[in-house]
Amino acid sequence: MKVAIVGASGAVGQEFLRVLDQRNFPIDELTLFGSSRSAGRTYDFKGKSYTVKELKHNDDFKGIDIAFVSAGGGTSIEFAETITKYGTVMIDNSSAFRMENDVPLVVPEVNPEDALNRPRGIIANPNCTTIQMVVALNAIEKLSHIKRVHVSTYQAASGAGATAMAELVKQYEQIMKGEKPTVEKFAYQLAYNLIPHVDVFTDNGYTKEEMKMYNETRKIMHSDIEVSATCVRVPVMRAHSESTWVETERPISVEEAREAFANAEGVVLQDEPAKKDYPMPLFVADHDPVYVGRIRKDLSNPNGLTFWTVSDQIRKGAALNAVQIAEYLIRVGNLK
Repeated sequence: MKVAIVGASGAVGQEFLRVLDQRNFPIDELTLFGSSRSAGRTYDFKGKSYTVKELKHNDDFKGIDIAFVSAGGGTSIEFAETITKYGTVMIDNSSAFRMENDVPLVVPEVNPEDALNRPRGIIANPNCTTIQMVVALNAIEKLSHIKRVHVSTYQAASGAGATAMAELVKQYEQIMKGEKPTVEKFAYQLAYNLIPHVDVFTDNGYTKEEMKMYNETRKIMHSDIEVSATCVRVPVMRAHSESTWVETERPISVEEAREAFANAEGVVLQDEPAKKDYPMPLFVADHDPVYVGRIRKDLSNPNGLTFWTVSDQIRKGAALNAVQIAEYLIRVGNLK
C-alpha cells in the first residue's frame, strides 16, 4: 500500500503517523507532503526518516493508493483534483467537502458503506465533535429513533491546532509571572476561562461549528434528527467532552442505554458515579474510544435521556477515524 499524508507537520498529520504505526497499517511506501514552510522537515516512521515534500500541482500522487489530507479546507479544494486524478483515494479531514452530495461523510462505526460510493474519489472525515456524538447516538438510535438532540460541547485547545496548544501553555506561564497573556489564536484569553465561541458566527446566531453538528449528523445517520448545539472552548489540552440530551420515539430506560453503550462498537461504558467513575479528558487523552457515562433519565421528558461523553478529538475526532475508513476499504476489498 502506497500512502501519503498531506499536512504532515500539523497536529493531525503527526497523529496520523502515530496511529498508522500503532495500528500496523499496511504501508509499502510513505510520502509526506506539506507547505513550502514545512518542506524539508524530517520525521521518523518505523525506524526510517522521511522528508516532507512541498505540495505542488504535479504528478507526485501517481501510484499512491490513499492520501490522508489534513491541511485546511483551502488546500483541500485547491489540490483535490491533483491528488485524485490518478485514482488516489483522498480522505479529507477539512470541512471543504463534507456537505457535498457526491462526497460521502463517514464514521466507520455508523455508516461505513457510504465510503464505497465516492464518485470524486474523496471521502470526507466529519467534524471532531460530530464524530464523537454520532458514535454514541448510534447506540441509542438502534433502540429507538432519536427525534432531537441538545448538546453542549467542551472543546480542548488542541482542537484549534498545535499553535493553540502552545498559546494555552504560554498564557499560564505568563499569568504566573504576572505578565499580560498573549491572545492570538482565540478571541479571548483561554487560561482560567471558557469561551462560548468555536468557529465563526452565522446569521442565525449559531456558530459554524454548531451548525456542522446539525448538518453532518443528519447526513451521517441518514436521519431527520434535529440537533441544537452550543460549542464552548475550555482550557483543556486534549480530548473534547459533550453533555448530550436526546429525545427518542419511545422511552429508553437507563438499563437499556447502558447495555447498548456497553455493546456498541467504538464505545467504552464508564458509568459508576457512586464510585466517582466517569469519563474525563485527563484520562481519555491518547485513547481511541468514545467514553460514555453519567447516563440518566431526563426529569422533564419521559422520552428523554441524558449522558456525558469524552473522546480524544485528535485521534477519534480526526486521524483515527480517517485511518479506520481506510482499514474498512481494505477489509472489504475496495482498496488494494
